[in-house]
Amino acid sequence: MKSISIMLGSCVLSEFDWICFDPDLLLSHPDVTQTYFLYSCRSHLLSSANPPISCPVVMSSVDSSGDGGKWLDAHYDPVAGLYTFSSCIDLADLSGDRESRLVVGDLGTGSSGMKLKVYRGTALISENSLLDLPAGLVAFFMDLHEPRIPAVAVASGPCIYVYKNLRPYFKFTLPSLDINPLEQMSLPAVPTMMDVTGQFDVEFRITVACRNGSIYILRRESEKPKYCIELSSHPVGLVRVGKNMVVGCTDESLQGFTQKGKKLWKIILPAPVTTMAAMDLPTRGLQAVLVGLANCQVQLYRDKNLLSTIKTPDTVTSICFGRYGREDGTLIMTTKGGGLMVKILKRTAMFDDMDSTPGPPLAQSVRLNVPKKTKLYVDQTLRERENGLAMHRAFHMDLSRMRLAAARAYVKALESSLTPMSSSLSEPLKMNAVVQGLGPSFKLTLNVQNTASCRPIMNLAINFLYDDNLYRIRNPYMKIPLLVPGLIYPVETFVECTSDKGISDIIKVFVLHEEKSSPLLTAHINMPVSEGLVLS
Repeated sequence: MKSISIMLGSCVLSEFDWICFDPDLLLSHPDVTQTYFLYSCRSHLLSSANPPISCPVVMSSVDSSGDGGKWLDAHYDPVAGLYTFSSCIDLADLSGDRESRLVVGDLGTGSSGMKLKVYRGTALISENSLLDLPAGLVAFFMDLHEPRIPAVAVASGPCIYVYKNLRPYFKFTLPSLDINPLEQMSLPAVPTMMDVTGQFDVEFRITVACRNGSIYILRRESEKPKYCIELSSHPVGLVRVGKNMVVGCTDESLQGFTQKGKKLWKIILPAPVTTMAAMDLPTRGLQAVLVGLANCQVQLYRDKNLLSTIKTPDTVTSICFGRYGREDGTLIMTTKGGGLMVKILKRTAMFDDMDSTPGPPLAQSVRLNVPKKTKLYVDQTLRERENGLAMHRAFHMDLSRMRLAAARAYVKALESSLTPMSSSLSEPLKMNAVVQGLGPSFKLTLNVQNTASCRPIMNLAINFLYDDNLYRIRNPYMKIPLLVPGLIYPVETFVECTSDKGISDIIKVFVLHEEKSSPLLTAHINMPVSEGLVLS
């Protein structure tokens, strides 16, 4: 009799006569319980007198594939002879005994040997020949009879074959008649991949990837696509995760979109995408995407975060995750060379989000706590909807008037030099005025500055324009010395108020060039009321 070795953590149990398990041992160690179904599924092989030596079962929880110790290597048969894609592989309870089987549409050699194969555990239990290459496979319930046993539908050539209880049950040939206009939705290009969600009588969404490199989203009661996603390269994989879509492209990128076509994220993969599949584990609240790569890796992503990486001995061509046998977290893969690989997710496996791409933090995508809409807000929204065009026109009219008034004021200020800075490029000046005193005598200081970079200014003068009945200025006309760039020159004079009526007026200050008649700068000084005369 042959013997096998089972490694449980640091404990090694050896010299088993193929299948000799104690129920207490199975219940006492979770790893043994988790992998028992694979041994029980092989009982018909192991009970024979001469069990095949070429397919021993070796179970190990040691991290041998670089996946961080999250997966158990349950089975690997490199010469299984399975050539298929993710669209032609499914898991279903075909016997009603609560043990899921693996259903595979095998492509054979491409021209012959196409078959529908069913696996239980690691053994092939059923095989049916197909007349043409399988394009898709799905298990579904076709009646309400108890026990609920699903049927298997296989799309092969122009026909759909339905199998019930692993036997041919029905053949549906696509009619050559014209399609009813109520049943077809038009697309601008030939579809290559499709994802459907929802109910036909209620609400549904059909996501279609086409050969023109775009993805179209169809909805109920719409003859044309509702939304369109234009990709930078052609899609090679399309998987729906919750309400979002994950698309793998030929430019070695993985992109996420909402169901309305809005782009959420994009990451660059280390190798081209070979296949994609969804990973849904409700018991742990995990929804992710499995991505097979051409560099013999399978990466697990939740949104744009890499959770796990599995290294495989060959390039993976198909992926299926779900309940197999009596184990919920089973990962089944087929390779380019026709191999079959089975892995089991450990019950103790923990997935941490590792954002490997630069960008904003995850907290930025958290929705804000927006307060509830008040009645005033709703009324204002309705008003804007009803009078949107008139409000928009009134807003633009007021905006145009404001711009016109500002332009006129600016032109007037330039023409009359009513600005604190000179608009002359050859003689740029800046001036401010300071009035000191209580009256009737005030000290007036004018700070003049040359704002040029390196050129001095000369031959300037200051002149005052005022009411002779109210004020008297000691020096109404003064010359300004040469102005060096950057320095501030104070020009001082005294103003005396000659009126005893307690009123004030404006004194205008002009900065002139001796050879020009128009002023360079004009300032209006609002003189304060002479408090000295009022007190006396």
